[in-house]
Amino acid sequence: MSMPTTPTTLDRFLTPAHRALWQAADDFATQEIQPRVARMEGNPHRVDRKIARLLADRRWFGITVPEAFGGMEAGHVAKTILIHRLARVSGTVAATLQASLIPVAALLYYGTDEQHATLLPGVADGSALMSIAVTEPDQGGHIGGMETAAEWDGRAWVLTGVKTHVGNSHIADLHVVVARTAPAGTRTSRALTAFLVQGDQRGLNLVRHAGKLGLHGFSYGQITFDRVRVSSKNVLGDVGQGFEVAQSSSILYGRPNLTAVSLGLHETAVSLTAQYVSKRPRYTGNLADLSVIQDRLGRMSARLIMARVLAYHAVDMLDRGLSCDDELLAAKALGHDLASETGNDAMQLHAANGLDDAFPIQRVWRDMQTTYAPAGTGEVQRRRLAESLLPQEEDDTSTRTPWSVLHAGRARPPVTDQPVSV
Repeated sequence: MSMPTTPTTLDRFLTPAHRALWQAADDFATQEIQPRVARMEGNPHRVDRKIARLLADRRWFGITVPEAFGGMEAGHVAKTILIHRLARVSGTVAATLQASLIPVAALLYYGTDEQHATLLPGVADGSALMSIAVTEPDQGGHIGGMETAAEWDGRAWVLTGVKTHVGNSHIADLHVVVARTAPAGTRTSRALTAFLVQGDQRGLNLVRHAGKLGLHGFSYGQITFDRVRVSSKNVLGDVGQGFEVAQSSSILYGRPNLTAVSLGLHETAVSLTAQYVSKRPRYTGNLADLSVIQDRLGRMSARLIMARVLAYHAVDMLDRGLSCDDELLAAKALGHDLASETGNDAMQLHAANGLDDAFPIQRVWRDMQTTYAPAGTGEVQRRRLAESLLPQEEDDTSTRTPWSVLHAGRARPPVTDQPVSV
């Protein structure tokens, strides 16, 4: 396999192993995914289950799982490469991968030795797909307002409530569910608990899948829990530690994952637009000959370079065990904003053709809209960045130790030049 051509701006972040993985992801996307895109777009109300099997065959759900459990143990830069390169061809496929990697983080950081030994091999080989269920219909990202509750009846936890926007909801075998386990008035940091709930558990019901604006073929739906019984051995972390489980997974995996999805879509929007204006006749030449069009393209290129460097800089710091919470926040917030600006420019330069489903830019633009809210909206990210600049009193949702430092060295391999199995 020949080494791929990667942007020189990323040279300082990529090892030979990373470059090989980059090429493998590109080859997979071209050969296996590209032929499926039109089918997924033509069936927005259908979950594409084949995608997960294709990813599992590559063992990519185990990209950060330790080798001792059959995983690749390749780190966050490698994870970003996979999601980024897949998103260039299909936001749906990238979303399918990244959505299951977030609960994998929860299991890696907070699982017991027994839970690791029992569950991680299945995660690594793709036979046990995971989801994480935190968001609720009326509460959105307000974790402190969570209404889903679990009560101990003396023999098991009894879980009741509704979760929504659950990535891979209809294809996951195992759900990480965060629920309230303490009386009203308890601080959020101590009021919630995370549970491992099997997808076939009695009382767990999936609301029928319905197509969304973007990510056709991807399941991010609603799950109801009607007195679902969960044994004490399926508590993830300690009782009362659910807020920490949700926060750390979102910050250390969710934010960089969504950043990578945005980056892949961003890159494709630039590429499609450059191709379009180069071939679109105007006067005696093409649209690309006009200086006003070149100015737009230049702005799009500059945004892409900024988004790419920030995305990989943040996860490289994470792989090295450095404090990088703010970099992850900035990469997610700016990554979406920059991609969104480019997406709007791309749609405008395509003019009426941008609204035609015969032109792929409309699919890319729709998929871009899905990366804003998950793992925190732009307003949330910017507020957190502002808080790091201002004196803060510690409250029930804050920690003085950055998450990237708190978990440094846990479930994270050293940076290495050794080959990664692709």
